[in-house]
Amino acid sequence: MTGDKSKSKVAIITARGGSKRIPGKNVKKFLGRPIIEYSIRAALDSGVFSLVLVSTDDETIAQIARDAGASVPFMRSEENANDFATTADVVCEVLTELKNRGMEFDSACCIYPTAPFITPDVLKEAMKLLEENQADSVLPVVRFSFPPQRCVVIKEGMLEPKWPEYQQMRSQDLEPFYHDAGQFYAIHTNAFYEQHSMVMKKTLPLILDEMQVQDIDTVEDWEIAEIKYRLLHQAEEK
Repeated sequence: MTGDKSKSKVAIITARGGSKRIPGKNVKKFLGRPIIEYSIRAALDSGVFSLVLVSTDDETIAQIARDAGASVPFMRSEENANDFATTADVVCEVLTELKNRGMEFDSACCIYPTAPFITPDVLKEAMKLLEENQADSVLPVVRFSFPPQRCVVIKEGMLEPKWPEYQQMRSQDLEPFYHDAGQFYAIHTNAFYEQHSMVMKKTLPLILDEMQVQDIDTVEDWEIAEIKYRLLHQAEEK
């Protein structure tokens, strides 16, 4: 790829065919639309990517992705379509194949296909943070709703605090802890080639509100996500 380096950004949506806990998870209808469409539309509508690509080993997913406006120029290899392939392995495969086809990108955004809360504005903000701060990567995170320092453990059938020294401290006096929002990773490709990791040495946080985040690993998670999505968009419309 030639031309303006500021435009050399690729969105890579990783959508493997196999799903044990929620069959057909990546294309299951989420409020009437295949859930992968939400990630594709957010990437396309952000306007920051010169290519929005879906990596999959499944032809049904590939066709749904194409119908939604994404590119599927090649299928994922069998090696990276098993339970042991990491996200970094898949992204490396995509970037390498694109490079072999004469398309090189300065930065990339690896987007999960089951992340309907992603918005174009959040993707734009992440890519802007990546560029303006010369970070290796940007990771969306959300604060733990309950202070982990106050957790309890079970020993010999009885509860006891893991860290007794924090039990009497006010929540606002405890250091905030965050976790991966499970939505996407924005990366500089040169740093990625060197470190082969989605969370690299110089990783900036993009802090999201709890209403913008929902893990979807079980059927119950799915139902909660739909409820939360409705509430979020009802609030935005008011």
